[in-house]
Formats: sequence, C-alpha cells, structure tokens
Amino acid sequence: MAFNDDEKPPTSNTGSTKGLVKIKPAKYFKDAAALTADTVTAEVEINATSSTTVREGLDLVAVLDVSGSMTKDGKIESVKKAMLFVIMKLTPVDRLSIVTFSDGATRLSPLRTMTPDAQNDLKALVNSLGANGGNNIQAGLETGLAVLADRVNTKARTANIFLMSDGHQTSGDARQVDPGQVAIYTFGFGRDTDHQLMSDIATKSPGGTFSTVPDGSKVSLPLSQLLAGLLTVVAQDVHLTITPKTEEGDVDTVVVAPSAEYTQATNATTGVITIKFGALFAGEGRRVVMTLTLKDVSAFSEEYDAPLAEVQHSFTAQGRPRDLQVQQDIQIKRTPFPSQAPGVSSKVPAEIARRQHAEAIRQARLLAEVGQLEDARYKLVDAQKALENNALDGGQRLVNSLRAELQQLIRLMDSEETYKAQGRPYALASETCHGRQRYAARGGDEEDVRLFATPRMDAYSEQAKSFEKDPTGPAASAADEDVKQD
Repeated sequence: MAFNDDEKPPTSNTGSTKGLVKIKPAKYFKDAAALTADTVTAEVEINATSSTTVREGLDLVAVLDVSGSMTKDGKIESVKKAMLFVIMKLTPVDRLSIVTFSDGATRLSPLRTMTPDAQNDLKALVNSLGANGGNNIQAGLETGLAVLADRVNTKARTANIFLMSDGHQTSGDARQVDPGQVAIYTFGFGRDTDHQLMSDIATKSPGGTFSTVPDGSKVSLPLSQLLAGLLTVVAQDVHLTITPKTEEGDVDTVVVAPSAEYTQATNATTGVITIKFGALFAGEGRRVVMTLTLKDVSAFSEEYDAPLAEVQHSFTAQGRPRDLQVQQDIQIKRTPFPSQAPGVSSKVPAEIARRQHAEAIRQARLLAEVGQLEDARYKLVDAQKALENNALDGGQRLVNSLRAELQQLIRLMDSEETYKAQGRPYALASETCHGRQRYAARGGDEEDVRLFATPRMDAYSEQAKSFEKDPTGPAASAADEDVKQD
C-alpha cells in the first residue's frame, strides 16, 4: 500500500540549537581509586533543555482499535474524547493521520496539516467512529507504518504512532511487524487486553513505551502525557561517544551497562563506544552507567589526576547536520592509599538503586508468570527494604515514586486473578518506563507514580482532567499557547 502526504506543513519553531542538549560532568560511585589495579563505576548524564520554544514538527498516526469489544464499558467513547483532546492540541506545525482496525485496517485520513479546517474535519471523523468485528492489530500497525513510510516531507519532523487496543488479536501476528525507526506508544485498555503483546510492540520500537489503562478510566489522561512529550521533541538522533584513554591514561577497559533505552557499539580498532538514544523530549535526561578497570600503577607514590576517557555528545535538530558538542574528560584522583570501601561506597547514587529496583520488578513479574506469587511478593519486599536502607541522592520525589511503585505491585500480586487483571500490566508498564527512562502510565486517574514525567506532562495531566469534565472548556488550548504559558 502507498499513501502520499501531499500537504507540506509550515516550518516548525526555528531558532538556535545551541544548548538544546547538555552533558553533565561524570559522577563517581567511589571517592578515590587505589594505585593498584582497581575498578571504578561512573555515571554520565545528558539532559535536554526544559525550554519548548524550539521543537521538531510532529507526524502522528493514531491507530485505533474499533473491534466489537470496544463497545463495552464505554471504551470507544473514551477513545473518542481522548482523540478530540489530541486534535485540539496540535498546531499547523503538526500532522495527524487516523487509522482504524478490526478484522482489517482502514486509513481514514492521510497525514493532515493541523489547520483549523483539518481539525474540524478530523473531529467529525472521530465522532462518527463505531465499533464491531475482530481484532487484527498487525493490519492496523502495518497501515499506520505505511502512512509514515510514504511521507514526502520529513525534515525536522518526528514519526510516531499511538496504538490503542483492548483485546487479544484474532488474526495476524503484530509481533512480526518491523517498526523501523518509528516510535510506537501502546495503550492497553482493561483486563482483557493482551498486555504482553502491547508491551512487546512498544519495546521493539525505538523509544516507545507501553501504558496500561484500566477498565472505565479516562483514556485522555495517559494519552495526554505522551502527547506532551511528542510536542516538545527538541533533539533527534542523540549520540554519546566514549573514548577510553587506554594509551595515555590509566584505564584498561570501559564497559557500559546495557539499557533498553539505548543501543551501543564498540569500535574494535579504536575502542570508542558509541551510544545511540534517539529523540529527547524537553526536560528529559538520560543516564549512562559504566565500569572502568584501571591499570596497576603502584610504582607511583604521589596523588595525581588520572585521565580515564573522553565523552562527547551530538544530535540533530531543526533538520540541521549533526551538531558535535565540546568534549569533556572523565578523570579521577588516584592516591597511594587503598580505597576505604570495598566495591560501591556508601554514596550510591540514585541511578544504581533505581536500576536494581527495576530489575527486582522484572524478576518478580517472571515469578508471578509461573504462579509463584508468594516468591514474587518476597522479591518486592526485599527491594523495598533495600530502597529504605539506601541513602539516595535523587531527591524525595524519586524515593516516594519508587516506594509507591513497589507497594502497589505487592498489592496487585495478592492473587492470581488480581495479578492477571492488574498486576501484569502494571509491572510491564513499570519495566518499559525504567528501561526507556521515559514516563509510562501505570493506570488509574490519580496515579501516584510519575517517574520521568516532564513539566509539560504535568501540565497536560491537569488539562486532561479538566477536559474530561468539560470538553468545551479552555483546557485543550493548542500547543503554541502552552509555549507562551511556559
């Protein structure tokens, strides 16, 4: 199938790309290294600007489940209201296409530049949606991806899909669909959803997340959160390069901890490690943890600053060529006195604790999947104790969110029925959130876990709540009005 986008949107908000993404000096999880062979764990953090005045244009395809099961519990009406919120937020810089699927898939509209006329047309289209038939998620995804693949105008634009479904696929296999470079954000409605499938689809795509939407809840709330991010993409194709100082420095090897958020590759000749992140929303950050094995330099007897590696980041923005940033050094003070603490010091940063926390959730879910609910709860209780025993330096908000996440999961693993209906989707949403270092909704209208939520997401959450009460009110002002308020 081929879909041409004939409408060329106006240029997105333009301006200087300087300072859109910055890198912080490396932090160490050990105060000093011995002069003998030793290892040091370091963290490098990059952050996107919190300003939303310069952003990429959004090309969004909403792939909507209109199978017969969507008529239950008012789900199709909830989806309609959520899509109206989306339409009202988009500006002429953005484009939207709507695809529906049941037994097959239909592209209801091409990518439309969101002029007032287009908004009115798409509102009428959304209001006319009905639901019947089976559930062919594969057909819906393939149609949505075809819309994006056939774009003519792609400069300074991001390609994304919102996929919403409430059931199990009755034909096709959506896991076989290749997302390419398109981020797919999936939303699973209610207890009958194939949550594992929806999570797999999201995590197979670059940067996508899975959010769970309980029965009877307001879809516009979780949908608004990801929309807030997509309307503030300030940088794409973000790279971080780490050049070990193996010849002139004190490092033997550098090993970067794996993460679902980035891909990494090491040049066999130079040893340079390249990490690729994808796109960053305004206010987002990414943390990379690495272990550096140091050389034995016990012949030296004086304290000195040892170079270990150089780091440099780059990105594209506003369709301009890759912007290489100034290199920064990773170095550490070496001393003739051995390290006082074995392994990790008492000043363990929040990032290490958060990753351990996320791994405990994954392990607990795997135990629950084979019916070992008691062992799963014990795993979470142990993680809770570890959290309380660590002095985290990430702020009280992080501690409160991690604690709330564990407490909720323990409750949702109380029985097999509760786990399948609520615990599994909650755990999967938590895993995708931690793995991506990006917000994902875990369900409920008053959610108490907002890890990685950006300021714009917080604002849209409140606006969506107001919109649910009164869709004709001023809550869903266009995104450019939000920029002025920022």
